[in-house]
Amino acid sequence: MADNQYDILVLGGGSAGYSAALRAVQLGYSVALIEKEKLGGTCLHWGCIPTKAYLHSAELAEGARESEKYGIKASLESIDMAAVREYKNKVVQGKYKGLTGLMKMRKVDVIQGNGKLTGPNTIDVDGTTYTGEHIILATGSFSKTLGIEIGGRVMTSTEALEIDFVPKSAIVLGGGVIGCEFASMWRSFGVDVTVIEGLPHLVANEDPAIVKIAEREFKKRGIKYNLGTFFEKVEQNDDGAKVTLADGKEFEAEIVLVAVGRGPNTEGMGFEDQGIPMDRGFVTPDERLHTGVANVYAIGDIVPGVQLAHRGYQQGRFVAEEIAGLNPVVVPDINVPKVTFTEPEIASVGYSQPKAEEKFGKDNVETFEYNLAGNGKSSILGTGGIIKLVREKDGPIVGFHAIGTRISEQIGEGQLMVNWEAYPEDVAAFIHAHPTQNEAIGEAAMALAGTPLHG
Repeated sequence: MADNQYDILVLGGGSAGYSAALRAVQLGYSVALIEKEKLGGTCLHWGCIPTKAYLHSAELAEGARESEKYGIKASLESIDMAAVREYKNKVVQGKYKGLTGLMKMRKVDVIQGNGKLTGPNTIDVDGTTYTGEHIILATGSFSKTLGIEIGGRVMTSTEALEIDFVPKSAIVLGGGVIGCEFASMWRSFGVDVTVIEGLPHLVANEDPAIVKIAEREFKKRGIKYNLGTFFEKVEQNDDGAKVTLADGKEFEAEIVLVAVGRGPNTEGMGFEDQGIPMDRGFVTPDERLHTGVANVYAIGDIVPGVQLAHRGYQQGRFVAEEIAGLNPVVVPDINVPKVTFTEPEIASVGYSQPKAEEKFGKDNVETFEYNLAGNGKSSILGTGGIIKLVREKDGPIVGFHAIGTRISEQIGEGQLMVNWEAYPEDVAAFIHAHPTQNEAIGEAAMALAGTPLHG
């Protein structure tokens, strides 16, 4: 564009930023996207995609190890971590190449460099000023370390994805999604894993019924965990690392993964200087993601709430359509689907039972748990678990919660039920194909509607 002027400037090329750019050009706007590292951001290069590639390798290792129970005499000779890493890199590079090609095809100008907000409609990129009638802030997040020095045998998920060996033992600081996924993956690779979580439970944001099963399954798999006490310090030497808890208890392992959450990447970006509302590093826009300053919007991980790539995609599309005056529908965080790719997998959307009881009143909430032991496909896969539905009494389904092998693939129907405010009677009328795990959703809905079939 002449004189570096655009209709829309997007600062940050991760999931939120690039989806905003793609939707904006569809709507006829000229768009420049500014990214200091790699297009695709954390999700593509250091988060969702590489970790799930590793988890697939871990699933294959687990399958080989347990093959005899299914009548197959396979053996697991070893884990070639360098080859696993190469497989991961090929997946990432393929997606990166596809994304860069898509941006060129859609005519989004991608500007490589460090961007800083310098005015209500200007961004400086390494000394060059770009002007946009609208600005979208999408600078993403970083791994928190809580003051722990990263290096050597102490690492975040970014460094953990690059190691070319299988450690004999590992301590995972943090029992949330990232920590539990790494713990599950490493255990499948034969690592002696201990999770340290200061809260009383693993994956503490999930429904209590799901948490109970997740903790039980981790224990069955030999994943150790210490709950309810925060760590005090982390030390390392040439041979390994040691974690000391607040109660004096000590744990030692070959490596330590720091997985204590992610913080907003906003420092030094000029946001506060331009009057952008902030709280503990997060940008705090209104429900329509407008910052209250000129035509500046904020999306993705820098906005308080669940830090998920698909939330970023949705917010990116939302803001592009908001700028275009299309009045898009606000999707509250409670209705954003969540998946934890452990073994077994966890999938949820909407209100947990405690949150529903808090909102609607304990007497106005009904639930049903369908045990996957009654599901043919789950028995074939050798998995236990549940599908749990939460409904407002005599009202719609407000929560979907599931745990089991491969159960993440059922989150689609769970999201539709919750976001379209379906009644159990509505879902019970649908035909769920046999034999699939999807049938378990139908069974749960029939039971909650008062017409159970197999349950």
